[in-house]
Amino acid sequence: MSREAFTLDKDSELEKTLRLSAAKLKALFKLLNRFMVAMFRLGLGPYIGNPYSGYIMVLTTTGRRSGLRRRTPVNYAEGDGEVYCLSGFGRRSDWYRNLLADPNVDVWVGGEGWRGRAEVMTDEAEWLPIYREIIKRSGFADRAFTKIAYSALSDEELIALGVAGTIVRIRLRERLSKEESPGDLSWLWAVLGGLLFARWLVGKTRRRGRRR
Repeated sequence: MSREAFTLDKDSELEKTLRLSAAKLKALFKLLNRFMVAMFRLGLGPYIGNPYSGYIMVLTTTGRRSGLRRRTPVNYAEGDGEVYCLSGFGRRSDWYRNLLADPNVDVWVGGEGWRGRAEVMTDEAEWLPIYREIIKRSGFADRAFTKIAYSALSDEELIALGVAGTIVRIRLRERLSKEESPGDLSWLWAVLGGLLFARWLVGKTRRRGRRR
């Protein structure tokens, strides 16, 4: 769930389920999101998804006001040639409103980058199972930040909370170039390795000098 998702209407049903205030959660997710984007840029995207931490992709939208590219980690599920994500706490998140203004988006899934087109899912029979699949794949986030586990709610209870209209389908169109894909900072590992080797070599040389 992204930090932008915590821009809520006062006393909304979704906000009432939060363990912390929306402001505190926004600050927390601001830090978490930067960390997750950095992990993808370092080439670690394929290794950080698991049942506990959840399965996360990075969604890139175009700011509806600034025109700048905005990267947001979100929980997701996969389909045939498409991926799905949700605005965890309503329809007022910045990334959600960005893709409504411009549905052309990029996604980083594991070690791959894709260009796609987003659309909000409106067919209840279609989006409800996908919503549950995303929540199932969200790991500890299903309960860590809310007083209730969304995965345990009935369809009627989920709809009453106002989750309808928060699920997004992204149809994948073409792969991104290497420069646009995750792992653009993976060269830093070689630099780090070189520095560590140089440090070891210098230390070894000094130890030999002391023994003479």
